[in-house]
Amino acid sequence: MPGLLLVNPRSGSGSPDAEQLTAEAGRRGIDVHVLAAGDDPADVARSAEAEALGIAGGDGSLGAVAAVALERELPFVCVPFGTRNHFARDLGLDRDDPLAALDAFSARNERRIDIGRAGERVFLNNVSFGMYAGLVHRRERRRRRREALARAHALWLTLRHPRPQRVTVDGEPLVARVILIANNDYELDLLSLGERERLDAGELHLYAAHGVVRSNWEERTAERFVIDTPTSRVQAAVDGEPAELDTPLELRVEPGALRVLVPTELP
Repeated sequence: MPGLLLVNPRSGSGSPDAEQLTAEAGRRGIDVHVLAAGDDPADVARSAEAEALGIAGGDGSLGAVAAVALERELPFVCVPFGTRNHFARDLGLDRDDPLAALDAFSARNERRIDIGRAGERVFLNNVSFGMYAGLVHRRERRRRRREALARAHALWLTLRHPRPQRVTVDGEPLVARVILIANNDYELDLLSLGERERLDAGELHLYAAHGVVRSNWEERTAERFVIDTPTSRVQAAVDGEPAELDTPLELRVEPGALRVLVPTELP
């Protein structure tokens, strides 16, 4: 059995659509499960008989399936099928060609990359606190209420009330508008995330934004950080998805933990 591909049909917005992607995967002999409302991707991946576990979705869809791949010691396949697909980009995939990413199932070209953990939750890109996390939580609340322009409205509310995040990092006080802990080093351009040259350096990078100007950013590098707050839980965004995490919170890197299959010829 070549592998299982989970497809998040709510992620794709361009061409091909979920139906075309599913048909092409089936033609290649890949088992496909299209996620329905209420499906838990981790439960589906955990119960499947497969030699590899893949997910077609955006950055927020990947972590749960990657975590199961780690549990089961199976290789993981990323098929870019979301809006931004930062992880797929940093892996070297063509973000505009999800069908080409299906070649990974048959190519069996394996890489070892680092994963991060926030507590026991796996993250592939980053965990953020402060203004951006507030934006993500507001956007999600409005999405659930089916309000139009949820992202723009959430951004307006966040910028109107830019309260700084107060935490301690390894026991030292830190106050910043945005605190980002990344799995390996990001190239940062103001408040936009850039690319990572490596996914296997075995490091976490902490970025604390005290203002918009790049010179007002503070950077730290370590294999482990402990974040604490005055409250027992903190709002966060994990790979762009809203989360409430218990504090104190240990964030750590696991070097080379994830086996990732990629096409033989990357762009």
